[in-house]
Amino acid sequence: MSAPLIPPLFISHGAPLFALDPGTTGPALTRWGRGLREIAGDSLRGIVIMSPHWMSRRPAVMTGERPETWHDFGGFPAALYQLQYPAPGHPALAHEVLARLKDAGIEAQPDAGRPFDHGAWVPLMHLFPQADVPVVQVALPAGAGPAEVLAMGRALAGLRAEGVLVVGSGSMTHNLAEFFGGEREPLPYVLEFSRWVEDAIARRDVQALLDYRTRAPHAQRAHPSEDHFLPLFFALGAAGWDEEGGALPDYLSREVMYGMLAMDSFALTRRAAA
Repeated sequence: MSAPLIPPLFISHGAPLFALDPGTTGPALTRWGRGLREIAGDSLRGIVIMSPHWMSRRPAVMTGERPETWHDFGGFPAALYQLQYPAPGHPALAHEVLARLKDAGIEAQPDAGRPFDHGAWVPLMHLFPQADVPVVQVALPAGAGPAEVLAMGRALAGLRAEGVLVVGSGSMTHNLAEFFGGEREPLPYVLEFSRWVEDAIARRDVQALLDYRTRAPHAQRAHPSEDHFLPLFFALGAAGWDEEGGALPDYLSREVMYGMLAMDSFALTRRAAA
């Protein structure tokens, strides 16, 4: 019996406090991860995840066997620094990732010492709390744009049929200059930007999404820098979204935290043509 085709995920990981304050998004991820285990069973052999908190001059791939949990932030409650996510690495899978990227004309370098940054371990704590699924992290190349990150995801699309979950971990909106803490109603621009993106993905409007910084409402305010939006394209590329019959999103969350952090998260599942 062949392994099921595992849908890629885009996860908004929000602020580091997401580890302690899961809102409704954390439980939604836990339910989805539990459902994936039931469907995939022993065929789930690993996770490949891109986080904007690892940026490198050129593409890079984590190859270590036991990556450490890195608390790459400051000024948060002490309990946050006690958390650990001891998932194993997967050197063999990492070298498969390196080979697939190379086959696509993307030269990447191995990094055996790379730890898990919070853009990886915080959402994975909710997705697979047991930390028993091996994880390989992929760096976001500095200076890459949406088309380049889409191509990186597309190069890894074949892993879906080989028991690998591909994850883009970023944030649907990410203007931390507006982060003042406390619960507030979602700011209107956050909803307008997020729903524009949802609509563009649903319509498979590749050009509009690639050119989101000039076409999407409030794009510059939602993302003063692109880094937290770009992992979206990694997930879309792995899903074949930009191809005829490619996968479209099933939303797990449209929550907004702190009024300005859209926590949109979704699985990309293949849909029948209309």
